[in-house]
Amino acid sequence: MEFGFTTAAYVVAAVLFIQSLGGLSGQESAKRAVWYGIAGMALAVAATLYGPGAGLWGLSAALIIGGGAIGWVVAQRVQMTEMPQLVAAMHSLVGLAAVFIGFNTHIELVRVAGMDEAARQALEGFAAVIAHKSPVEISILRVETFLGVFIGAVTFTGSVIAFGKLAGKVDGKAKKLPGGHLLNAGAALISVVLLVVYLQTGSTLALLVMTVAALFIGYHLIMGIGGADMPVVVSMLNSYSGWAAAAIGFSLSNDLLIVVGALVGSSGAILSYIMCKAMNRSFVSVILGGFGGTTGPAMEVTGEQIAIDADGVAAALNDADSIIIIPGYGMAVAQAQQSVSELTRKLRAKGKTVRFAIHPVAGRLPGHMNVLLAEAKVPYDIVLEMDEINEDFPNTDVAIVIGSNDIVNPAAQEDPNSPIAGMPVLECWKAKQVFVSKRGQGTGYSGIENPLFYKENTRMFYGDAKKSIDGLLPMIE
Repeated sequence: MEFGFTTAAYVVAAVLFIQSLGGLSGQESAKRAVWYGIAGMALAVAATLYGPGAGLWGLSAALIIGGGAIGWVVAQRVQMTEMPQLVAAMHSLVGLAAVFIGFNTHIELVRVAGMDEAARQALEGFAAVIAHKSPVEISILRVETFLGVFIGAVTFTGSVIAFGKLAGKVDGKAKKLPGGHLLNAGAALISVVLLVVYLQTGSTLALLVMTVAALFIGYHLIMGIGGADMPVVVSMLNSYSGWAAAAIGFSLSNDLLIVVGALVGSSGAILSYIMCKAMNRSFVSVILGGFGGTTGPAMEVTGEQIAIDADGVAAALNDADSIIIIPGYGMAVAQAQQSVSELTRKLRAKGKTVRFAIHPVAGRLPGHMNVLLAEAKVPYDIVLEMDEINEDFPNTDVAIVIGSNDIVNPAAQEDPNSPIAGMPVLECWKAKQVFVSKRGQGTGYSGIENPLFYKENTRMFYGDAKKSIDGLLPMIE
């Protein structure tokens, strides 16, 4: 009875998770999709606690309540600007869980192997499942355990470094140890050899050495990826965490964990591929830690950044008929989305055409800008993707860039030695006038100079984005 209920509940939970993933693809359905995910997870946890092998109710309740309380506190304190590093931190916990569960499985394998037949017959729970496996099934379980620990360890250290880079605690520039990719290849080769050893002997030492090698691979891979590629890294680590969960599911014989892990792993991989395509990056080069790169010095940027005050920007907006706003991470940092939404409302009330241009990698998290604009109640129908709006810039009176750098950088098209060479960008410089809202003259998170700031039709609107936009609002007549 318990097994039948758990299986049925897992099927329903899997359907809810699929509905959740599908709904997250659209802004209108995203909120409903989140509730699907919450319901699916609640059902999955309840079914697991009630199903075969259930027990330790007090400990389970304490962990659920404690974990829920921590999650509640974190969710209340984390700002939208900190969501990318929060996601990276969550991925690291998934990876660490995979490592711990893998080692627990290994310990059970060793313990059961040392028992006589009578002791095996008295076992319960997961140990009893292991005790009844054939030698072939034990070999398969060892492979699953080994892969779960390997992927989990890579995910853990990779996510920790990603968190550090996104939070500004680790230098965002790409860095590699002497030997570069050969070190990663050597660690991977050692892991393959250790897999053969572990499969044949079940050696604890082999599993431990592989874990150290995998921890190094995760660290060195992400250290070798620069700030411009961090949105792809977050998506890629999401995929890794999914495959780690799937490997755990195989080890624990948990069908739902396998399904959910595969869903997360495949969706994360597909999103990473889409983002790499949007950046004209090689998917393989990114997942290998920035393999390859430019061969010459970047083009020197000449000219002067010309500043403009709020009066000048307001006058241009009052005269304009068509306006495109390009939000970036700077808008999130300044928490200017509500002010931008109010500016949009006032301009549209005057009969002006106002639209938003969203690059696939705007911000430091996939969909970051879409979430911010939805939070500020910007109408969905005026928020357009790059491919939908890029051709409209030549017919646009004013383009406003708020806290963006790489996604509006003409060097992607003009400089073959730029780190973002070939990356599709929003061609806002083709508009009649361009205003860039920016704190100062720095190069931003990725450290890449932007020729847009020096073009004749560009004016720099310096200052905090929220204060700058708030200063414009009374001047829009």
